[in-house]
Amino acid sequence: MGRSAHYRVRYYVYILASRSRSLYVGVTRDLARRLLEHRHACGSHVARYRINRLVYFEETPSVRSAIAREKEIKRWTRAKKVTLIETVNAGWLDLARDWVGVSGEENAKA
Repeated sequence: MGRSAHYRVRYYVYILASRSRSLYVGVTRDLARRLLEHRHACGSHVARYRINRLVYFEETPSVRSAIAREKEIKRWTRAKKVTLIETVNAGWLDLARDWVGVSGEENAKA
């Protein structure tokens, strides 16, 4: 059974930040689901440092390009990552704050 002509698989490279601006770079096929996982994680680096605010993301058409881009960004200096974030999100706002099912009470407490 083939995919519908209107169905398009998307992959996302994203950067999360804490209020103190610690960073985490990741890749996923389902950005909303992955954010929920990060926000409800226990015992991980992301949970320990409250790195749960989506400050940057980009869409790619294939998993290979997403992984390649993630690796590229991870190799960058912190200053270059900050510049990337600030080109689209100068205030370091949580880009997912209004997403249904992602934000809410757990986000307000973070």
